[in-house]
Amino acid sequence: MTNANAYPASQSIRTIGILGGGQLGMMLAEAALPLGYRCIFLEDTPDCPASLYGKVYSTQQLDDFISAADVFTLEFENTPVETVEHLTKLSNEGNKQGMFPPVQALAVAQDRLKEKALFNELDIATVPFLAVSSKDELKDACAQLGLPLVLKTSRGGYDGKGQFVLKSTSDIDAAWADLGGAVTGDNDLVPHPAPLIAEGFIHFSREVSIIAGRAQDGTVRCYDLVENHHHHGILAKTQAPAVGASHLLATAKDAISTLMAHLDYVGIMALELFVSKDDDGKETILANEIAPRVHNSGHWSIEGAVTSQFENHIRAVVGLPLGDTDNVHPSVMINILGQYPNVADTLAIDGTHYHSYHKEERADRKIGHITLMPPDVADLDKALSALVKVLPNKVGLDK
Repeated sequence: MTNANAYPASQSIRTIGILGGGQLGMMLAEAALPLGYRCIFLEDTPDCPASLYGKVYSTQQLDDFISAADVFTLEFENTPVETVEHLTKLSNEGNKQGMFPPVQALAVAQDRLKEKALFNELDIATVPFLAVSSKDELKDACAQLGLPLVLKTSRGGYDGKGQFVLKSTSDIDAAWADLGGAVTGDNDLVPHPAPLIAEGFIHFSREVSIIAGRAQDGTVRCYDLVENHHHHGILAKTQAPAVGASHLLATAKDAISTLMAHLDYVGIMALELFVSKDDDGKETILANEIAPRVHNSGHWSIEGAVTSQFENHIRAVVGLPLGDTDNVHPSVMINILGQYPNVADTLAIDGTHYHSYHKEERADRKIGHITLMPPDVADLDKALSALVKVLPNKVGLDK
């Protein structure tokens, strides 16, 4: 029998304050309600998706937002560190339960150079990389890392934005013209001037990710590796679990567990990885980046896992024990991009679960997702083909 005093924080928490009010905040609130918690949101878009589930405070109302909640978390990793530091200070003074994940995790995730350096410090393999602060340094990076290479802003940018692939030295001027403003502060993709990061181009067979939750007592529970397919840097499809990836799972679990322990992390984290081959031809994984929050590649877990990533994040934040992360049914998650399909046509396919984010349609915007779990897993490919036929936007779904 569980000791009633084992998780005391949860008994004093009624309201969870979430930084951000997008679809991730909406799905966190959906998971919190059955557990007895309500959520409020710090977000400058009053009619954001999360507004369906709780009060929305503007950033000008930060102190009121802090006063109204008992514990805090986030759904958007580009939340300014200064805001989180201020929130943490005031919540400590106001006898709140804290901010999860901690600010140091946010600081690392917001800076690709710090992130890659931390991976290497913890013996987690990455592609080779260099900091770039001038066009001459970009030329040096091309010489040292070889071509092609990927030039990225080290801060800001998401869903494929803030990146340039250099295929030859003739691309240097165009790449610098496109991204060099991030170094000087003349690029609106970045919040503050910062060096760029040049990453060696690695031939990889596929992209996978692992999601894990870490409780306040240090317990870690990991979900299966999943395989992800992107369209112009935007996630289009996730297959859970990734087929033929069981031999990589232990390494992925060790990497994300090491990162979480180092950062004193609490909550859900995602680690994005490339599957490549070492010099001996053996498959290996290379860390790309972390997301200090619930993640798009874990949406399948709402129906496909014993405990969803959203519920486990809420459990961790309020001090409850984590739930079972086992996959209960193989599934495919499809992002609805830009235009909504006919709901009736979608739900006519057995095993389909439809999630609308209540957003206006806009090209390549994530406005919902569909998780496909036919009763017989042998029918998954057939059902996926049927689903793709009824989707108005089929980009990224040809793999």
